[in-house]
Formats: sequence, C-alpha cells, structure tokens
Amino acid sequence: MDPLLFSILVMLAVVLLFLLPSAAVAVYAERRVSAFIQNRYGPNRVGPLGLFQPFSDVIKLFLKEDIVPTNANRFLYTLAPMIPVSTAIITVAIIPFSEFVYITDLNVGVLFLLAVASLSVYGVTLAGWASNSKYSLLGGLRAAAQMISYELPMGVALASVILFAGSLSILEIVQSQELWWNIFRNPLGFIIFTIAVFAEANRAPFDLVEAEQELVGGFHTEYSSMKFGTFFLAEYMHVVIGSMLISVFFFGGYHLPFAGYWLPEMSPVWKAILDIHVFILKTVFFSFVFIWVRWTLPRFKYNQLMRLGWTRMLPLAILNFVVIAIILYYLP
Repeated sequence: MDPLLFSILVMLAVVLLFLLPSAAVAVYAERRVSAFIQNRYGPNRVGPLGLFQPFSDVIKLFLKEDIVPTNANRFLYTLAPMIPVSTAIITVAIIPFSEFVYITDLNVGVLFLLAVASLSVYGVTLAGWASNSKYSLLGGLRAAAQMISYELPMGVALASVILFAGSLSILEIVQSQELWWNIFRNPLGFIIFTIAVFAEANRAPFDLVEAEQELVGGFHTEYSSMKFGTFFLAEYMHVVIGSMLISVFFFGGYHLPFAGYWLPEMSPVWKAILDIHVFILKTVFFSFVFIWVRWTLPRFKYNQLMRLGWTRMLPLAILNFVVIAIILYYLP
C-alpha cells in the first residue's frame, strides 16, 4: 500500500476510533468527577449510570435552532468553530502511541506541533470578531493575548526537553526517556509546560475567554446548535491532546518507568499492545487532572493571568533552559 494512503487511513482510524470517542468519555468523566467533588450525584438517569448522557447532549444540540446574528460575518462565523477541531485532529498525526504505532514521524515534529497549536486561537478570535458582539469580541481579544503570553514559556519549556533528546522528532524524544523520564530530569520544565497547556486549552482557571460572570459566554455567546457543540467538542479534544503531550514530553510517552533497566525483550506485536495501554492510561490520568483542577481552583483575574505568564513563567523557563544547557555541556 502507498505509504501516504496508509498514513491517511491510520489517522482516520485514530480520529474515529479514539479521539472523537475520547471527547465523549471526557464529557461524561467531567460530569461525574465534578459531581463527586461537589458532593452531588451527577448524570444518573440517561442509561445505566448516566452513560448515555453525552449522546443525549449531542442529540439536544442537533435539534436546537441554528441562529446566526443579523450583523455577523456569516462566512467567518461559520468557519470559526471548525478551526479548533481541525488543529486538534492534525496534532494527532505526530503523536506516537507506540514504538511501532504512529501516523508519521517528522524530524521537525516539535516545530510542527507549536505551529499547529498556535493556529487554534484563530478559531476563538474569529468567532469573537465575526459575531459582532462586544462580549464575544472581548473574549476573542483575551484569547489572542492569552495565546501570545503562554506560547512563549511553552516553547522554551519544550526547548529544554529537546536538549535531552538532541532531536526535534517527537518519537526520538519519547525514545530518549526509556531509562529516565523527563519529569525526573526537568521538573521545572514540566510545571511550566503543564500550566501553559492549561492556558492554551482555555480551561479553568484560565478560561478568561469565556468568563461567564464577566462576558456572558465570551467568544461563543452568539453561537447555538451544533456550532456551539463544535466548540464544546474542540475543548475536550484539546484536553485529551494536552494530556497526551504531557505524557509524551515528560512522562515517557508509551514507556513504563525505567523500562530500559528491567523490561525484557518482547515481540513487536506484544510490545505495541503494552505500549498503547500504557499510553492510554497516562492520558486518562492527566485528563482527570485537567478536570480536577477545573473544579478545584477559582478563575484568575485578567491582570493575574498576564503577570503569571510574563513575569513568572517566561523568566523561569529561560533560566531553566540555560541551567540545563550548562549542565549538559559539562556533564553530557
């Protein structure tokens, strides 16, 4: 089979069989975990244990009237919800699920990741501007400022990871953690990267672009029906993708702890099966952390958000990079 066609088929299978269902599972998990944290029941009526609640939400959104504001820019208003979903799907193409299971291995994978991640903000910004609403516009402007503020420390934190691997390939970054995960070698980089991922995903306590108490609903105030549902889907897809990236860059990806020291040689088939299960378990755990943080910490004020990004995280990320570079130069 043609390699390009094979890669496309694998990507379609990953999106249809893993990414989209994982977003539905994340919605259900969010409802159940938040209910547990707040000492209430959560969904328990639609299906056994409320398992069909995500499907009923989708049906409800499909049946709602699709309203477009009279003075909105119709083309950009319709285009905006598709951009965050598209960027999430594209990002999956460079994430290795196993040593043998991945769609493509780019030798500039980290640069590709940062480029695609920076595109997702355009969907939010365009939605805010095209809606022709002051609340939506303020949400879109906040999104642009938030993205600029947290892309920089994220990029510098990833640069410190690249120093250990000596490569921009994400597959090689994972393979470099077979003996020691980066969380042990670069804990400060992990903290900075995780906070930046929270901010990039617009999740609480960084959901300044929505801020219901301040902006009604923020950038998607004027959206309804499945256009709103698409933004909702994109948010949970980015939660899953963000969990994957934390696992890949700092927790060994598909590697078990210190696997190079004790894990015996295995056939490629059994190794792939083990790797995929390990990777999914790590992704599930960090998705839980996303939910846990959302329902535990209050939202930042906007000046606190900007101060944290520019005066705390960016200088710390640069200092962390310089220290690691010096240590690796003298202790390769």
